[in-house]
Amino acid sequence: MNVTTDPVYVGVDVAKATLQVHLRGTQIELTNAAAGRAKLCKKLQAVPGAHVVCEATGGYERALVQSLHKAKLTVSVVNPAQVRASAQAKGQRAKTDAIDALMLTEYGQRYRPVPTPPASKVQHQLAALTQWLKQLIDAQAIAKTQAEHHRDSFVRKQHQALIEHYQSQIEATEAKLKLLMKQDQVLKQRVDCLDAIEGVGMRTALVVLTQMPELGQLNRREVAALAGLAPWTRESGTMKGKRCIGGGRPKVRVALYMSSLSVIRCNPTLREFYQRLIAKGKLKKVALTAVMRKLLVYMNHQLKSLPSQTAVATEQKITA
Repeated sequence: MNVTTDPVYVGVDVAKATLQVHLRGTQIELTNAAAGRAKLCKKLQAVPGAHVVCEATGGYERALVQSLHKAKLTVSVVNPAQVRASAQAKGQRAKTDAIDALMLTEYGQRYRPVPTPPASKVQHQLAALTQWLKQLIDAQAIAKTQAEHHRDSFVRKQHQALIEHYQSQIEATEAKLKLLMKQDQVLKQRVDCLDAIEGVGMRTALVVLTQMPELGQLNRREVAALAGLAPWTRESGTMKGKRCIGGGRPKVRVALYMSSLSVIRCNPTLREFYQRLIAKGKLKKVALTAVMRKLLVYMNHQLKSLPSQTAVATEQKITA
């Protein structure tokens, strides 16, 4: 006879240096270091059904999540805005680490968030390389805009060397990404699938797949909402407010925006779609947002048509 254990939600407020833990009405403060994370895992392994709830904090939570997954513990990384809205709905305005940990526990008890699946070593490496590539490209773009303002010959020479250094780093990072794709047939297949779409390059494909690993497993409405490209309706009585987009995965929107600028020039289908919206009187930014949404939905559709990851992985083993 199988005995199911009810989840025991444990709120963990993650800061750069500390972990504030709310466990069964008790507050515990630990260091956000290897020793503190190990101590937390050991404590939670003694609690049947322990389910950690923490917020996405810009990266400070990643080491904790990896430690919890390694210890075979359940963890959900949730949206901070949703947790804060839940706290405000209770009239909780004060905000401290202890209060946040308590609110995370109550959020888990009320909404029962879906566990965050563990990421593979390839996914971690892909995320790190993609983020580093974007930082290099952004830094190079800034350096290029500054180049024309230098008048001193020495400064101009050094600035040109800096731009060339950025370029060499970009090429090295892209080479590393290509090597990573060769080692992972599933990743290569997904990147190649998106790269084959007119107007979508390897960089865009990598950013979208890194930021939205769920792509190819959702329906059209879910994928648009997850990227923050589903317009919000604002209506009350006779008031009809303007619809707007937001939330979701902003890095995906940035990548799709740059790709859509190319798509409306070289992709016949989406170019016709964009021009049709403009002819109806839509603002250019509104029409471009619609192109972004349609492009993402098409990406999702294309990935759905690929063979299952299990089948590809099995074929890869047989070939090896």
